[in-house]
Amino acid sequence: MIKPEIKQFRHTDHDIDPVFLHRWSPRSFLEKDIPEDVLVRIFEAARWAPSAMNLQPWRFIIARTNEDREKFYSFIKEGNRKWCEKAPVLALIISDKQDNTHAFDAGAAWGYLSLEAARQGLVTHPMGGFHRDQAREILNIPDDFDIQALVAVGYKGEKEALDEDLQPREQPSDRRPLKESIFEGTFL
Repeated sequence: MIKPEIKQFRHTDHDIDPVFLHRWSPRSFLEKDIPEDVLVRIFEAARWAPSAMNLQPWRFIIARTNEDREKFYSFIKEGNRKWCEKAPVLALIISDKQDNTHAFDAGAAWGYLSLEAARQGLVTHPMGGFHRDQAREILNIPDDFDIQALVAVGYKGEKEALDEDLQPREQPSDRRPLKESIFEGTFL
């Protein structure tokens, strides 16, 4: 069953499992630790994502202590810093460039992670607004890995806890109609 607070913003063209609609990317997080057994479940789900030749190129560097989160904050751009600092876990997704599908495969792992997080009562918000070169240096990431995205993970907070300028955006987004995403035989 689709939750009423989601149903007002999201509408499917076809019937799908509600977990796909319940997963969205809020910015407001509770300052509440995630139990270890819950946290490892989301990474276990990511582990089972499909990958070309079963190479599993994704890796996750996580920050859940104050000391580790402070390291991550040093390379996050200010626009994201102002809301992500309450998230109890930050995860940097990187991928081994051993194959030309590494980014695609890491995206599949991120998708599995985000859906399991929603199933576990968590929210996730991926970010591109950070300095990749600084992240690489601070976290000792070798050159044969690409840096894909940074994800905040935690429990959803109240919209009112955000800065006033972010509050209007704190709601699930809808999607374009399916017919605008599928092309048969050729692109146009």
